[in-house]
Amino acid sequence: MNPEDYEENSPSRTFRLPKTAEIEEAVRSFPLLEKTFFYFFAVLFVVSALVLVWKVNEYFMVQVPASGGTITEGVIGYPRYINPLLPITDSGRDLTDLIYSGLMKATPDGALVPDLAKEYTISPDGLTYTFTLKDNVYFQDGTPVTADDIEFTINKVKDPELKSPEMANWSGVTVTKLNDKQIQFTLTKPYAPFLQNTIIGILPKHIWQNIDNDEFNFTNYNIEPIGSGPYKIESVKRDAEGLPEYYHLVPFAQYAGGKAYVSNIFVRFYTNEKDLVNAYSSGQVTSINSISPDDAQALKSQGARIETTPLPRVFGAFFNQSNNPVLANHEVRDALNVAVDRQAMVSTILDGYGSPIDGPLPPNALSGETGLRQAQLSDDDRIAAAKKILTDAGWALNAQGVMEKKTKTGDQTLSFSISTANSADLSQAASMLKDDWTKIGAQVTVKLFDVGDLNQNVIRTRKYDALLFGEIIGRDLDLFAFWDSSQRNDPGLNIAEYANSTVDKLLEDARTTSDADKQLDDYTKFEDAIYTDTPAVFLYSPDFIYVVPKNLQGLTLGDITTPDERFLGVKSWYLDTDNVWKIFTKQ
Repeated sequence: MNPEDYEENSPSRTFRLPKTAEIEEAVRSFPLLEKTFFYFFAVLFVVSALVLVWKVNEYFMVQVPASGGTITEGVIGYPRYINPLLPITDSGRDLTDLIYSGLMKATPDGALVPDLAKEYTISPDGLTYTFTLKDNVYFQDGTPVTADDIEFTINKVKDPELKSPEMANWSGVTVTKLNDKQIQFTLTKPYAPFLQNTIIGILPKHIWQNIDNDEFNFTNYNIEPIGSGPYKIESVKRDAEGLPEYYHLVPFAQYAGGKAYVSNIFVRFYTNEKDLVNAYSSGQVTSINSISPDDAQALKSQGARIETTPLPRVFGAFFNQSNNPVLANHEVRDALNVAVDRQAMVSTILDGYGSPIDGPLPPNALSGETGLRQAQLSDDDRIAAAKKILTDAGWALNAQGVMEKKTKTGDQTLSFSISTANSADLSQAASMLKDDWTKIGAQVTVKLFDVGDLNQNVIRTRKYDALLFGEIIGRDLDLFAFWDSSQRNDPGLNIAEYANSTVDKLLEDARTTSDADKQLDDYTKFEDAIYTDTPAVFLYSPDFIYVVPKNLQGLTLGDITTPDERFLGVKSWYLDTDNVWKIFTKQ
């Protein structure tokens, strides 16, 4: 092979790209038509290349939360205390949840996770809980959080002179500081929901240890507190009378759970719902909550973003069988239960912001439960079924259209009263119950009371036939106070005066076991027993209503028990975003 041939076929032969001048010279030599085609395809190539680069960049980019933005919350009432140990208003509780943090915290999905704590252990006998604090946790004045602060806070809660509303949760619990990072709680007997108690906000000992109980309620730290939560106070604006117009909060960068995204939260205060709704409509605030269904519907029709989640409130008519013997008849209670149009109540009273229920637990409290055990019948079928229950048991309509039954001790008439608070929703619910029960031959009287009178002279004395009332079920589902036979008398909350030894055992087992499956089984059997015995007619659970900015992202309401728990996931809320390559995001 000749050297020239080798060079021509060599894979290492060098090719030279034409210079710009050579290209220009070649283009100038093109005929007009070819020159037009050349420029067309050149432009097409450049545009295609740019689009390709943009598409590739877009493929590898993701949108992530960014710091920034402002939320202005409007709330009803002024904060008297911003202190987790003292009785507080709803507005005070809102600010307390934002400013303070505890060993544990609840999440929107209903779980309990460490907050100030790094980890915890529970002894096999369920009596000893040991917590280890995270490294580098601080209060908002820069002071480290230690086991001394935990010990101080819980012992303060237990102090009978302080009369903290949280005292009952810590009665009989021994607090032991093991070292600066570890704290131990010892119970006298197992109590499965105890972990829930450790979400209580922790006070900085170095501030509060020199404040006597006599001064505890009056110190300025109750209105300008220092905590360790996700937000801290930047400023407070007060009116001429000293009442706060708003609190300005900013993220606490050293919060144990990480810095929040939303740069500013303003909490503004209003005296009533009308002023609150007007403030939203005028743009003075961007978020409001716990408004009436009517107001929510009106704002929704105007384009407002409404977020809802079921509240663990159980409204029902609880029967006092000892006060009115006619209600001791099982068939009477069954018939009254069947006759009620629960869906109509949700639609009429709550404007659809709620769920019908026919059991003692709120919707979704137990796995797979939706709130109703049986489908609702049509009006005619429902009334017919209820009447049949009565007539099969020997009841018949008298000349006045009221059901009567002959017994060995004399005639019984299906006549009783419903007692409830004189509020728009409950009085309407009582009226609807009366209408449904009148259709099956019951003679019903509605008695309305002011809240104070109802609590003091009706509920505490157990002077009612049927009590239309709402129960607040905690996240821990501890129903002991509502249904255990030991709680039938005041101050117990067993307002149906219900007594069932099997239910007592189930409730006791459920609150002492740490086995989630066993607890679920106990509560399922408990609910079955209540459904069978019908000590009450359960009606509905209302929704929590939250009006929020349309551009708010990261919001998950989930399982909240009180309105202030809308802030459970506040650290993850965001209004602004950035675009970054996927490789720079956390996997």
